[in-house]
Amino acid sequence: MKTLFIHPHGSNWMPGVRDITTIFNIMPPLGLLSIMAWLEKHGHDSEIIDCYATPMSEVFLVDEVLSRQPDVVGFSCSTSSFLEGYRIATAIKERCPQIITVFGGPHACTMGASLLDRFPAIDYLVIGEGEQTMLELLQSRFKKPEEIPGVGFRLDGNGKLSAVRDPLQNLDDLPFPAYHLLPGFPQRYKLPLFSSPTFPNSSIISSRGCPYQCSYCDRSVFSKGFRFNSPRYILEHVAMLKRDYGIRHVFFYDDLFTFDRKRVAEFCELKAQMGLDVTYNCIARLEHVDQELLTLLKGSGCWQVNFGIESGDPEILKQHRKFYGLDEVGRKLQMVKDCGIRVKGLFMVGLPGEDETAIRRTIDYALSLPLDEINVTKFTPFPGAPVYKTLSEFGSFNEDWSLMNCMNFVFIPNGMTKEQLEGLYSEFIRRFYRRTRIHWGYTQMLWKSPHSVLEFLKNLPAILKLERQQKW
Repeated sequence: MKTLFIHPHGSNWMPGVRDITTIFNIMPPLGLLSIMAWLEKHGHDSEIIDCYATPMSEVFLVDEVLSRQPDVVGFSCSTSSFLEGYRIATAIKERCPQIITVFGGPHACTMGASLLDRFPAIDYLVIGEGEQTMLELLQSRFKKPEEIPGVGFRLDGNGKLSAVRDPLQNLDDLPFPAYHLLPGFPQRYKLPLFSSPTFPNSSIISSRGCPYQCSYCDRSVFSKGFRFNSPRYILEHVAMLKRDYGIRHVFFYDDLFTFDRKRVAEFCELKAQMGLDVTYNCIARLEHVDQELLTLLKGSGCWQVNFGIESGDPEILKQHRKFYGLDEVGRKLQMVKDCGIRVKGLFMVGLPGEDETAIRRTIDYALSLPLDEINVTKFTPFPGAPVYKTLSEFGSFNEDWSLMNCMNFVFIPNGMTKEQLEGLYSEFIRRFYRRTRIHWGYTQMLWKSPHSVLEFLKNLPAILKLERQQKW
């Protein structure tokens, strides 16, 4: 059966404002590429249309899909991209009803069989990890889906779920993602601006699952456990990217790259033994940071570490994630800086329980920290997150899936207004970046990340227009 995968773009920005994310940050769809590699290993060919890297109108996209004459079209959708994906599926079905449509990704895994009751153009759902489930559906030619774990299907017209599929325990059994099947890789794909010293670059995910209980995280795809690739597998993956595509820097997007200290130590030692001169970024939890870890990271080519700080209000932190002493954060971040590693802080605005005082406390706190840059998102209550169940107690929620992308305030805490949140969000960005220390840091990018500077200057008109619109 001929399979075509689609990665819909969705409404991934702010209404009425030009989306510049696809100029500065396009990540390969690693989940779909992993499924495609698994299918290829077992003799099934597939193709992909990535709407992030190749934007096109829905009409043109449907024409392109039909011209390739697939038997199966698979969609991987976040909450914000689901409705776009469904419109495409509906148009495909109207013109070629025999094509089988399969939906997977975070939104399908969270909503489950109810999607089949409400969205008739979807034939099947893949719930959880998709590699083996998709393979078995193709091998069976979609006969008796109820016998395949991890499948949503219809029985007598009603959506049903088969047995739960057990997570894959040895991630090293998976082949590397099928980058070779991704048109435009690596030139069309890039890490966030000023996030790497060299180009071309790419991203890797070397673990699945998370044992922590943060209120805002949706873990419906990979569940609560924590599984990871071995250091040798990771470095062979990096070596392949360098050899085959000239990749010189990678970003490990794992939330818990530093969780297992033994794995980190083996990774750093083996990387040195291999002489693999590829730099990297990673994400770490502050609880894991100490001098030993930082020495390992710096010695193995770590260029930047991202930390999820989220809030500077202790009561908000206690409510939404494992609490850590705010006084310790600045000390640990300074340790990272002293090792010569860049530091990026990740924050949220509009969390349940926040008011203007709490948000201003976070802004002031962020400005007190030794951060090189920040990323501030607008709190979005995804259906699979624990906090989703109790939202009504803390504020009003406009459950418009197309706006649920962390760039729109769909949840308004009690006692606040959307205009108030937007103003505080803009103030956060403006106050952080309009400081001499930050300006000097970006001036240093002329020699630390020259390709980012060139990309920035090339798109300066769009950046200035966005700055005016958002009042940054």
